[in-house]
Amino acid sequence: MSNWIDLNHTSQIDDIKAAEGYSIIFKHSTRCSISAMAKRSFERDQNVIPSEVNFYFLDLINHRDVSAYIAETFQVHHESPQLLLIKDGDCILDASHSDISADEVAEVINA
Repeated sequence: MSNWIDLNHTSQIDDIKAAEGYSIIFKHSTRCSISAMAKRSFERDQNVIPSEVNFYFLDLINHRDVSAYIAETFQVHHESPQLLLIKDGDCILDASHSDISADEVAEVINA
């Protein structure tokens, strides 16, 4: 299961920032085996996350400008792989590498 919406433009980040509800941004390096492992693990378990959450995927190798804009917009340090949970325009969870967990995302949403 993966219902990723590809992030290709900084304007999409503005839309996420302005949206109500929850969104997930997954920043992925297509050149990194750790990033691939984190993505597979997250996708395997992502069914625990409520279905109304939007899932956004960033290939940061091809869209470095969008990656930099995400860091600036949500006031987070750039990492790869990285998952951001956005609620009503604010980043409420920032995880990277082996700390990326669908279960943790679900816990935060359901709290």
